[in-house]
Amino acid sequence: MRPRVAVVDDASLIRESFGLLMSRLDVVAAVATVEELARRRPVVDVVLLDLHLANLEQQPDVRQGIAAIRALRGQGYRVCVYSQEERRFVLAACIAAGASGVVSKALPTARAEQLVLDVASGGTVVPQSVVGILEVLVRRDCITLLSERQRQLLHGRARGLTYAQIAKQLFVSESTLRGYWLDLTRSLSDSLRSLTPGEIERALGLAPGDLLEFWSGDATDVKDWWRVDTGR
Repeated sequence: MRPRVAVVDDASLIRESFGLLMSRLDVVAAVATVEELARRRPVVDVVLLDLHLANLEQQPDVRQGIAAIRALRGQGYRVCVYSQEERRFVLAACIAAGASGVVSKALPTARAEQLVLDVASGGTVVPQSVVGILEVLVRRDCITLLSERQRQLLHGRARGLTYAQIAKQLFVSESTLRGYWLDLTRSLSDSLRSLTPGEIERALGLAPGDLLEFWSGDATDVKDWWRVDTGR
């Protein structure tokens, strides 16, 4: 059975072609804003979300970016960011806000489809640039709940080593490492969500306030927004 997916993207070409290009996914809704998704309330396995949805001067009330992720998560949706965004702190902030995966629009279609399938089936997809940030946080004891084997795996992945290369170094099978990586990314994502911008800034040697533009805060209005927009 194909995973059920909702696509939130303000580019009509993406909305209209997504189901055709990624045939292993069942696209049950394709909308331009999270507000429109709120009105429809589709039952899906994952919401595929573009970060930058609208010109804020023309549509100031449209939620996008971190606010959109938190709103969708607040309603119980799994979120996979699908975007051209490349800034590593922005992508890390997406994970901290509750996204279960980040997939680049620059990836080949087949590869992007597989990553979305991974998220829809309960996995976590962390971009290579964010893996590097997580590895620094682990080395500087900002994230501590990892075994030695998990640290070795994270160290190798942060340096771009393949599963085959790391398996050879650690004398384990590739399939075993892939299982470790699934558990590891879930654990790291949960840990990242518990850190404050100040803790991360200190660990990474950033100036105070450098992350506030990107990092997620409390979304105290999520339920009220959803009720107003849906009439519930």
